[in-house]
Amino acid sequence: MVPEAPLEPTEHGLAATGDGWFIVNAREAGWWQRPGRGFFCELEGKQDFPQLGVNIQVLGAGEPMSMYHYENDQEDFLVVAGEALLIAEGEERALGAWDFVHCPAGMNHNIVGAGSGCVVIAVGARDRSVGPDWGAYTVDETALRHHAGVEQETTEPPEAYAHLGEGKRTRYREGLLPELGSRPSA
Repeated sequence: MVPEAPLEPTEHGLAATGDGWFIVNAREAGWWQRPGRGFFCELEGKQDFPQLGVNIQVLGAGEPMSMYHYENDQEDFLVVAGEALLIAEGEERALGAWDFVHCPAGMNHNIVGAGSGCVVIAVGARDRSVGPDWGAYTVDETALRHHAGVEQETTEPPEAYAHLGEGKRTRYREGLLPELGSRPSA
């Protein structure tokens, strides 16, 4: 039988502290505020899941989710609210609520908040996207036009994000997530 992982209150929200199953509401989990890249919900707690990464990104207009890149595992994205711009293999595509984007391994991509911003659920495999051969931040003119790309290819995240400064851990801020439904009572 798989045990339930404990949830520990921290100054930034609840965090799973061990292996096992758990339930955490995104409004109660820890968050990151990242200069120029919006807010990031740390659903996984104090450890990264070994097989599958999942997170929630809240982006303002013009804020990129990341720097334009490819990974050696697939990634998928679901816009749950607002408007976004997908940059895929150098092309732009408008996205709105409930648009789903599948990125096979090796596909160059990025998502940028549009309109008044967006909420995106991101899911990615972790079989080959961790370690030194994870993928790369690649140069792309379309991404650069949207301040969402690098001027020189690199595999090093600190190099790709150096111009944005350090993110800081924070608590959920009221209004970041839209009301999509109510939580059932137990």
